[in-house]
Amino acid sequence: MGNFIKDRKPADDSWTPFTGLEELDTLPTGDIYVPFKEWLERREELLKRNSRLGVILENTDDVDALADDLERLDLVVLQFPKMADGRAYSQARLLRERYDYKGEVRAVGDVLRDQVFYMQRCGFNAFEMREDQDLNSVLKAFDEMTVTYQPSTDEDMPIWRR
Repeated sequence: MGNFIKDRKPADDSWTPFTGLEELDTLPTGDIYVPFKEWLERREELLKRNSRLGVILENTDDVDALADDLERLDLVVLQFPKMADGRAYSQARLLRERYDYKGEVRAVGDVLRDQVFYMQRCGFNAFEMREDQDLNSVLKAFDEMTVTYQPSTDEDMPIWRR
């Protein structure tokens, strides 16, 4: 099972990250996600596959460029190359709030226990935790705060209006 959490529970990950599509004559089967650049290059061919499909965005990629395809994607993976880089938080909020994306939004990379509560508030529902993170401790982090002040994807009203 590893260090994977989906919808606040330990889970198995059925997805396979896939790169190097330009070197293949036929596309792989099963649930795959591909880098955004490869999605743009082989979009039509990827959409013909008969399995679930996802895209991984760099934190410098523009979410707006994926907007027209979101209804066809089951997974959007957002990267945290280092803990202090929070651009993926903004990408997740755009996916959920501007585009009403209902699929899985996954955090990968330098994902730490102290971040999951806030990531969830921004729209993430799946987390590939670093191997040095204790999964049971991470699961407890979702419930450590019971009151939030500002609006977010999980609460649209600030506390003073509730």
